[in-house]
Amino acid sequence: MSDDAIPAATLIVVRERPGGAPELLMVERAGGMAFAAGALVFPGGRIDEADRRLAEDLGIEAAAIAAIRETMEETAVPVALSPIPDAMISQEIQDALVADVPLIDVLRDHRLELDAAALIPFARWVPKFHAVRRFDTLFFVARCPAGEWAPRVIEGECAGAAWSSAAEVLDRDARGEAWLIFPTRRNLERLAQHSSFDEIQADARAHPIEPVTPWVEEREGERFITIPDHLGYPVTQERLDGLWRG
Repeated sequence: MSDDAIPAATLIVVRERPGGAPELLMVERAGGMAFAAGALVFPGGRIDEADRRLAEDLGIEAAAIAAIRETMEETAVPVALSPIPDAMISQEIQDALVADVPLIDVLRDHRLELDAAALIPFARWVPKFHAVRRFDTLFFVARCPAGEWAPRVIEGECAGAAWSSAAEVLDRDARGEAWLIFPTRRNLERLAQHSSFDEIQADARAHPIEPVTPWVEEREGERFITIPDHLGYPVTQERLDGLWRG
């Protein structure tokens, strides 16, 4: 992780549906948040000290633990837990985590283990848009457990959550019905190329996990925010003027 950025983790949860594009679990950040207020993002958040201590105890990457924990806190969708709890237990776990019960205690109380192998590293973003609050975020992808798993939102965690295909979210953004920050838009464009979780997984494994730090290029009098072209992203430039970065 970058020394001058806040370590964070995000989980892209993928749910396949017959005859359609995979759906992704998206959350809407609360309007009062200091970073990306009102934006549609993937579940996630900071890696805290408890995540690091648990990572040392279990031999699991702290970023993976944070991604699993934050997804449960924000949506009650039980990704990478073994055995998979039912919906009622998942909501009990969410309530406990939101009440600041340590994850290790929650796992013990419900006789659960973390299945970190279910998470596949997808990307690492370290934007420099914010001088005060910068994040060094590791993105993972994981398959949603079998079942419908309607997300449950608790006030204060996020403003909403829903399943949508990558193309649907991008269409809403294009129509001005949703807000996306630059990293989310680029990742959605990459995910929209694929028609199954297996294809997304193959994409993740086919590209290196290198820090993506966008930079500005000027061409013919216009400025473009740019990212590397070897990491699997179909769109690597966007005009800087009017770009909402969070």
